[in-house]
Amino acid sequence: MSSIQNVSPEELAKLFHHYQEALASDFDFQPGQDPAPSWEQTPANERKLRIAAARLALMELAAQSLEDRPNHEYYAKPGEAEWGC
Repeated sequence: MSSIQNVSPEELAKLFHHYQEALASDFDFQPGQDPAPSWEQTPANERKLRIAAARLALMELAAQSLEDRPNHEYYAKPGEAEWGC
């Protein structure tokens, strides 16, 4: 998941908003029967909230990615070392 390092929280929030809007009707999501406003028409405080949530999600994904890496990449795994002179 190293590619998430190249995604800004703003980009993620904007894409999330786009896909949420696009998929809402597929899930019978009708909060007020009005279509969701575009990202630019979304109130600033709601955009800031989504960006903050996206930032936390990216941080969590990055932390999980670090946990998945082996601690010592330069050491062979047990049983894989080649011994010879």
